[in-house]
Amino acid sequence: MDRKTTVRTLLVVLAGAWVGAGILVAAEQPALLGHHVDQQRIADGEMSLYEIRSAGLRLFTTPFNKLDGYGDGPMNPADPTSPGGRPTLQGNGTFLRVNGLDAQSCLECHSQISAATSPPTLGIGGVGGSNSNAIIMPTEMNPSGFPLVNGIADMNGRFANPPFVFGAGGVELLGLEMTEDLQRIRSRALANPGVVYELITKGVSFGSIVADGNGNLDLSNVQGVSDDLVIRPFGRKGEFNSLRAFDTAAVQFHLGMQPVEVVGEGVDDDGDGVTDEITVGDLSALGVFIATADRPAMASLTPSATRGFATFKSIGCADCHRPSLETESTVLPLRYPDVPDHPFDGVYYRIDLTRPPASFERNGSGGLIVPLFADLKRHDMGPGLAESFALADEKTNREFTTARLWGIADSAPYLHDGRATTLTEAILLHGGEAQTVRDAFAALDDAHRDEVLEFLRSLRMPRHPLQQLLRSLRRGGSNGGTALPGREAPSANPQRRSLGPDLGGGSQ
Repeated sequence: MDRKTTVRTLLVVLAGAWVGAGILVAAEQPALLGHHVDQQRIADGEMSLYEIRSAGLRLFTTPFNKLDGYGDGPMNPADPTSPGGRPTLQGNGTFLRVNGLDAQSCLECHSQISAATSPPTLGIGGVGGSNSNAIIMPTEMNPSGFPLVNGIADMNGRFANPPFVFGAGGVELLGLEMTEDLQRIRSRALANPGVVYELITKGVSFGSIVADGNGNLDLSNVQGVSDDLVIRPFGRKGEFNSLRAFDTAAVQFHLGMQPVEVVGEGVDDDGDGVTDEITVGDLSALGVFIATADRPAMASLTPSATRGFATFKSIGCADCHRPSLETESTVLPLRYPDVPDHPFDGVYYRIDLTRPPASFERNGSGGLIVPLFADLKRHDMGPGLAESFALADEKTNREFTTARLWGIADSAPYLHDGRATTLTEAILLHGGEAQTVRDAFAALDDAHRDEVLEFLRSLRMPRHPLQQLLRSLRRGGSNGGTALPGREAPSANPQRRSLGPDLGGGSQ
């Protein structure tokens, strides 16, 4: 019996002794007992895609408990805001809510497939309603606004509405290829001092760089990307270069579950009595599950929606909300360890994203068309949308990664914090770099505005995501236990089609 299993078995035995204290019920056990994933089995090809996705689904939907390591340990007075040693509300020992420890599973915050239906359509991997907003790392909160009483409830943290996970595999592949392009340009600039190099990848400009003769780069004209020239497509602020990076932070922040790859194997870093809470293989399975999820699609356009799409482009919306970007490859490489500025190192598993259920369309040059309606670049959105996060500077608080509009018809509420309850609100709240385009939309007559909105309402989330995987699981895994990529059928949806080159596909 390995150390991990020994610790968990011991906790189950000890549970009976804790009944008198009202802590746990006898004979209860960790939710993941016996279901952790061995990274080596994935890397060695001993698990089928079906098995890996099924394990990822379990991780995504499992409500973790304290026997799994849910929650933080004793409060760390030296750092009460970072995961591991946070306080809990009223000393309840479990939840905090105002800085994570706000859910027991990923599903709790990603469970709404469409807010455009009544009642809302629920499902695995969707958006979260406003009640699921995360309140991130505040040290001060003033809900009354006292003593100013100016209509502003002050907070120095971040407020974030959960996005959906669909199509994430294509987004990650784009980010990896764009990062590789920028790193090559960086190397050329260092090799040729005094020559200005434009930072352009997939038709998106990130400014320019120039090196001096001493191996130093002038980064003063870099735009919309960090100085390390790594594209980070995940997180509203562009914080995470990969699904793995996002998931690693999310399980710590929201659940207090500590990944082995962060704290070390056999290490109880938060002092809650549990080690190896999330294994390397667990995060890999979770990443495969998300990366292979169905992608959003465009419904068939009516004549008025087609006109709306033309207006969307003519007034400048498509300058940032690019209808599609294209990859050079169809295969997403998953990496461990994940080194952001070496995006194709450490590959342990590859996923063909043209296969179901992701089913991205091929382009004409061996890659994919990713109809995300974004440019994976950060933009200054003006003072009206700026956050008041104390741990960021003013520039960072004003900047957001361009929102991906695919699926927007179903994903209300809108903007980074869900403050916009309608599409029109969301557009009119744009500022900063988007002010001119916002004003152009506001200047449209009612008929043209309605056509733009009708076009946006054609950008739908998948109607029946994960249906083949869920059906196989209900059958006990029959006909799925040895499934290879491509064995699962795409979601049936005859009224929808993907965005093709004739509607703006390709790098611009």
